[in-house]
Amino acid sequence: MGDAWERGRRVLAGAGLPPDALARVRTLTGGTYNTVEELLLTDGSRYVLKIPPAPAAPGLRYERRLLVAEAAFCAGAAEAGVPAPHAVSVGEDASLPHLLMTACPGSPWTEVAPAGAERLELRRELGRQVARLHRVTGPGHGYPSGALGPLAPDWPTAFTAMTDAVLADARDHGAPLPRPADEVAAVIRGAAAALDEVTVPVLVHFDLWPGNILVERPAAGQARIGGLIDGERMFWGDPLADFVSLALLGDIREDEAFLAGYREAGGHVAFDAAARVRLALYRAYLYLIMITETIPRAAGEDHVRWVMDTVAPELTAALGDIEELC
Repeated sequence: MGDAWERGRRVLAGAGLPPDALARVRTLTGGTYNTVEELLLTDGSRYVLKIPPAPAAPGLRYERRLLVAEAAFCAGAAEAGVPAPHAVSVGEDASLPHLLMTACPGSPWTEVAPAGAERLELRRELGRQVARLHRVTGPGHGYPSGALGPLAPDWPTAFTAMTDAVLADARDHGAPLPRPADEVAAVIRGAAAALDEVTVPVLVHFDLWPGNILVERPAAGQARIGGLIDGERMFWGDPLADFVSLALLGDIREDEAFLAGYREAGGHVAFDAAARVRLALYRAYLYLIMITETIPRAAGEDHVRWVMDTVAPELTAALGDIEELC
């Protein structure tokens, strides 16, 4: 605790907050890459501190400088008027790289487990919020962190670089893909023409599974979305890509409440042939990441078994959909 306490005080001081006001440091679980801590101050205010792994730690190519991407997400969410953390300070100094953010109210959707009418209304609200996020545009396509190089002038170039990078990671780490990496690359490249329809790079969170959606239940009133968190994997690209994690291992077309809210807030979505190809491409990309990251993270046996039993077949299905539609 001593090291965490001193680190918290140092970060607070650097952000212009009183270090002597630090009352508690609590490690938060659930993350799989960064160290995450909650800093509670004597006035009751809460902050979230993220510390990246050491530069020499194993990881995937796109994971370099993730906290820069999360700060970009925080700024975009503020621009959109969507509940999310606010970045207080970003430290890129090698002695203490970090991101300090405000904490959002609520508990993860996975813990609250809303059901019935409450669930439908929350999914509708979530749809409205994601539509607002998708109004925020970026200066180019790809990861704002620069992990894979500068932003690209077009989406096909950016997405090709993204898939090439994770396939290179899969080869480097010997990830157990259900089809050879070169074969996967050929399938993805064969569908590149479908990406030409995307001309405006918008803010894509790309990790909006239920664990990253906070639900707040006030003492009086209805449950509401308290915050969209963990935006460290955001990129500028196709809004359709967000629909993959929003329906993780499922089909967003079955989430009528979410889609209704998305359209109410001005979001446009049509599941024509080209859109279905792009959805399959983004499913394949996410599932490639989920399989490959188990190796550098030395995932436990149970998690690896779940990934191979559940995620690998979904990757095979996504690649099959691409081949069938193209």
